Amino acid sequence: MNIISAVDLNWGIGKGNDLLFDIPEDKSYFRETTLNKTVIMGRKTFQSLPFGALPKRRNIILSTCHTIENNNIEVCRSPDDLFKLVADTHDDDLFVIGGQEIYSLFLPFCDTAYITKIYADGDADKYIMNFDTSSEWELDYKSDLFFYDNISFDFNIYKRI
Repeated sequence: MNIISAVDLNWGIGKGNDLLFDIPEDKSYFRETTLNKTVIMGRKTFQSLPFGALPKRRNIILSTCHTIENNNIEVCRSPDDLFKLVADTHDDDLFVIGGQEIYSLFLPFCDTAYITKIYADGDADKYIMNFDTSSEWELDYKSDLFFYDNISFDFNIYKRI
């Protein structure tokens, strides 16, 4: 199982149920990395998507208290239900895409984290664990530095030790 997220300088991931930054290269990276895979998200993350379910992906929503009606998604009420649903899916094809509670819930089951580091403060109100300070994770790959609209960013892959 994998995690994919964009983070600011403080490992913030969102504010007011929205992304902190709108960087086309990061969106392309997310799309290319998750295309034809299974994406796992919480209800709020799903509701924040501008066009609903992500196309060309299996969309699974974890929601304990809300009914979500959409023909292009599957809804699970618990992590156990989700694991039963994806039992035949290869681990490399599962991507946890948010939000904060879903990342925390599934982090113990993840072995790889695809993190876009954006070197700016996004004034976040939602965060993900800082992989740089964790003794359980190590940086496996770091891209060159890129720039968009005076903001620098790079793509990183962390592996569980």
